[in-house]
Amino acid sequence: MTKQSPIISLSFLLLFLFSFTITYAQSPAQAPSAQAPTKPVVQPPVQPPTQAVTPVQAPSEVPLVQAPPRKAKPEPTNVTKILDKAGGFSVFIRILRSTQVINQIENQLNVSNSLTILAPTNGAFSGLKPGTLNSLSTEQKVQLVQYHILPSFVSLSNFQTLSNPVRTQASNTDEYPLNITTQGNWVNISTGLVNTSISGTVYADSQLAIYKVDRVLLPLGIFAPRPKAPAPAPTLAKPKKESSTSSSSSLSSSSSTLDSPVAAVDASAAISLARTGMVGLAVVLAVFSVGTVW
Repeated sequence: MTKQSPIISLSFLLLFLFSFTITYAQSPAQAPSAQAPTKPVVQPPVQPPTQAVTPVQAPSEVPLVQAPPRKAKPEPTNVTKILDKAGGFSVFIRILRSTQVINQIENQLNVSNSLTILAPTNGAFSGLKPGTLNSLSTEQKVQLVQYHILPSFVSLSNFQTLSNPVRTQASNTDEYPLNITTQGNWVNISTGLVNTSISGTVYADSQLAIYKVDRVLLPLGIFAPRPKAPAPAPTLAKPKKESSTSSSSSLSSSSSTLDSPVAAVDASAAISLARTGMVGLAVVLAVFSVGTVW
């Protein structure tokens, strides 16, 4: 008992020191505070994590695959502008507009049709007789202008491939024949009334060709000389009617002649001679008697 008492005493001492240290460390927190009590801080409830919601965007107008750029549609060739720029075709331009043939030309060029125009110069129109154009009807003017238009593109080197009569935009080749002959680059044009040649190129591309001619192409269907009407036959003069008095007098004279004794004798003598076979003498006698009576 004596040997274990110091050990026990030491254990109690260490336990007392340990408990005293713990009590001293907790005493400031447990001590009453003189300050006003503070409200406890309320923490927001912790929500479980959620996935991020992305806003829905409107569809973009820009396509994912870009379309190739569209080619701008070329404007139709302006024929009157070309002729006006070349100069010397004001009369032909005026006729194209007044007959509205220029609208047909532009419509044909707009749908990729090809044309060849033989454009007369102002000097060509001045070579016509005065009043020639004014004497034509509207339809004839249209036919005249269309007679200067070929319904296809023809280059200078290809005129030799055309067959005569060459077809134009006028009515038909019977009334509106057009004959073309070539010799190298020289192109001669004949209508049956006019002979001329192409004197220059005004404009040419793969669709339209405009050539200059120094004479107006006059078709037979419009300008062919008409045969003159035959003169009326002379009328014969009608015989005048005799009056009733003259006819009655002639009847009375003839009756008196027959009733005359001389005529009766001559007649009886002619009958007697005819019976005897002297026919010739009877005839002579009869003629003599009649002449005597008259």
